[in-house]
Parts: sequence; structure tokens; C-alpha cells
Amino acid sequence: MTYPNVPEPALPPKKETLFGAAAADYARYRPGVPDAAIRLLADTLRGRPAPAVLDLGTGTGQVPLALLTALPSLAHIEAVDVSQRMLDQARNALAPALNRCTLTLVHATADAYAPLAPLSGREAWAPDLVTCCRAFHWMNRPAVLTMADRVAAPHATIAIMGDGSLWTHEADWTTALRELIQSYLGPARRAGARAAYASPSSRYEDVLAESAFSDITKHDIPLARSWTPNDVIGYLRTTSFAQPSLFTGRHDAFEGEALALLDAYAPGGALQEDAVFTVLLARRPGSTS
Repeated sequence: MTYPNVPEPALPPKKETLFGAAAADYARYRPGVPDAAIRLLADTLRGRPAPAVLDLGTGTGQVPLALLTALPSLAHIEAVDVSQRMLDQARNALAPALNRCTLTLVHATADAYAPLAPLSGREAWAPDLVTCCRAFHWMNRPAVLTMADRVAAPHATIAIMGDGSLWTHEADWTTALRELIQSYLGPARRAGARAAYASPSSRYEDVLAESAFSDITKHDIPLARSWTPNDVIGYLRTTSFAQPSLFTGRHDAFEGEALALLDAYAPGGALQEDAVFTVLLARRPGSTS
């Protein structure tokens, strides 16, 4: 089916990226965004006559999809990702939910994003809300915020969100799972085939404080997730630290061991994760939401 208000990605296809091969599993197994976080985002747009959102590192489009439900007045979404396959998944998820909202998919890195020509009947593009969920650590963060200052509306809010991963979560079952991964791949946390993962050297709050968006509020949202062992296995395929390509012919063996381990920790069929989803909302000093 063709959706006339969903143009093709703005840049031509590029070499596929770290998460692109897992796009379908990403759409199926990655946890969603908590309702409380979406309400915070929607509240920044209340009263705007035709609110517009720029979502960076959109992945499968989780954030804009949730905003479409929470804020029916949403007028335009610009969704940016470096993976063509992720953008294809985002298109599939978002197109049926758009109604009168328009959508532009942009194949680019977040820091290299530049607005397209204004859409027909609209003024120049200037997002009211810029979001980045579970992806800021992969980006050139100061450059992204410089870009956002260049393109965002004067009153715009920047929302940086995330909640860690099963690698960082501390529970008996995640510790045992992490040790199993390390028995196959070595002690370092992998970030794809070419490198070990390096944690950001500065807190996101500090990066924001040094940008134009230095008026920051932090919201910590406690949440409890229940995983089945099979869902954890699916989730692992989407990660940079346990994606199938890292196991050089031993992935089936790893998944068999991992499933047996998880079943042993889930006698009732469920594994509990108690996490905190953090939302940083940042504005230019003196602006209003």
C-alpha cells in the first residue's frame, strides 16, 4: 500500500549499520517507551497549534508512534536514522497511524541532519520537540546538540531518554547471562565486531549544560518488566554485545545454553527486570515550553 504523506528517505541508501541486520527483531523484542515518559513529552507540546517532532536515532519508530497516540494534534514527524532497514521498519509502524500527520524519513547520522525544503503548505521546518531515545551514546553528542540549536524552534525542548540494557542490569539472572556471553566472546563488552564498548566520558547532563539547551530537568521513572526466556533471546540478537555475527559459527550453541540458563532462573516462566527510565528535558535558558 502507498501512503502519499510518507516520502522516501531523504538520503540514498548507505552501507548497512551495526543494528540494521536486526531491524525486524528490534521491532519485535525491544521494550517500548513507558507511558509516563510519553506523557512528559506530550506535555511539552500542549497548546502548540501544529506540533512537530524531530526524532533522532528513531530505530523502528517507537517514540513517534507512541506520541501519535498520546497527542492526536501532532502535525509532522521527521525521523532520522543511519540504518535503511530501521527506517523501513519505522515506515511500516508509523504509516497506518498517521491520520493527518505527515512523516519524513531521513537516512543520515543525527549530527549531519539538515532540514529538507519546507513541505507544501507549511512554513520552514522548526521542530517543537527533539527526541533521542536509547541512542545518544552512539552519537557525536556535542555536534548533535549544535545541530539541534540550529534547526529547532526558539521554544523547543530536547528530550534525551534511556534505561540501560540487560548487560548493565544487576540481577542474578542477568549476571549469569552476562557471564555466559563473556565465556563465548571474552570479558570486554562488545560493540559489534570491530570494537569494545566505551561508556560515554561525560554525563548527558554535563553535555547538555555545555550546549545551548542548558536549562535541564531530570525525571526518573521506575518500571518493572517481565521477560520470557524466549523474549530475552530475541532481545540479545538486537544488541551490539550479543548479536549473532559475533559468535563465528557458535551462535546456535550459545542460544541453546542461554535458553537453558534463563529457563532455570524462570521456574514460573518469567524473569523480572526492575529498571529506571530516565528522561532529561532541556531547553534554552529563558525559553518557555
